[in-house]
Amino acid sequence: MAVSIEDIKKLRHMTGAGMMDCKNALAETEGDIQAAIEIIRKKGQAVAAKREDREAAEGCVLSGAKEGFAAIVALKCETDFVAKNESFRTLTKEILNAAVNAGAKTLDEVKALDMDGRTVEEHITDEIGKTGEKMELGAYECISAPSVACYDHLGNKLATIVGFNLEGVPAEVGKEVAMQVAAMNPVAVNREAVPASIIEEEKNVAIEKTKAEQVQKAVEAALRKAGLNPNHFDSDDHIASNITKGWITEEDAAKARQIMAETAEKKANSLPQQMIDNIVNGRINKYYKENVLLEQEYHRDAKITVGQYLDKEMKGLLVVEFKRVNLNED
Repeated sequence: MAVSIEDIKKLRHMTGAGMMDCKNALAETEGDIQAAIEIIRKKGQAVAAKREDREAAEGCVLSGAKEGFAAIVALKCETDFVAKNESFRTLTKEILNAAVNAGAKTLDEVKALDMDGRTVEEHITDEIGKTGEKMELGAYECISAPSVACYDHLGNKLATIVGFNLEGVPAEVGKEVAMQVAAMNPVAVNREAVPASIIEEEKNVAIEKTKAEQVQKAVEAALRKAGLNPNHFDSDDHIASNITKGWITEEDAAKARQIMAETAEKKANSLPQQMIDNIVNGRINKYYKENVLLEQEYHRDAKITVGQYLDKEMKGLLVVEFKRVNLNED
């Protein structure tokens, strides 16, 4: 039977599928709209299965908040072209709204949420059928707190949410901190929240770096005392190059190598532990100031920390939790 343009438009409006897909589905079902919808949905399932091994590296990240609850949803796809498509962005927003309204706590809860009589996962499958690309819920994060704030960065690849310990936090203050989290990518709210394994690793790196620096200083001083330029002997390749250029002799190289080896061994065995500990502690404190949210420099005024900014705006105000989702590498 002939398929009317009105029925094609109606089916397209109901499913979002392409004109030819709608026409073919209606022709196959002899004009039965409901049956045609099922065909289009099954097409989405077939495409989803076919694209399962593809990488979904692009997507849309959005955040939202409601009455002490905030969430981030990342809907992923294969290309930036689809990520910028209005239908894809609308679906991401609808999933986010459903998650926030339901107060969903996990990714699996979000996938099972009802949207117009069908689950979120089924709606994603439908969208796969429209675009022909793999799609998946790549991330879901949420926070419950007396006050919450959220921020979506331009381009919708990065979003943050923040929870505060007090009610009634002004919206502009919440947004400022959420922007700080987006820009500075802290690892924790405060020192106590930094995983012990991270600090242990930082300390080990700091110890080795401190020892290497002290040994290097001693080596350079010994070379200068011997009348040799340390810059001429900073690597084997450099030494060979400088000999070729005539800047140093083979004898200079041999002498320098002996001085460097003897000085390095002597210095490494005589480094004061207290000095090492003091330098390492200073480096760990610097790590905290760069990576702990409340100790970071406030992004609009480097003379104060985020913690000082919060206390200035609202006495006793603290961040209790934050989440950050970024589709791109930091």
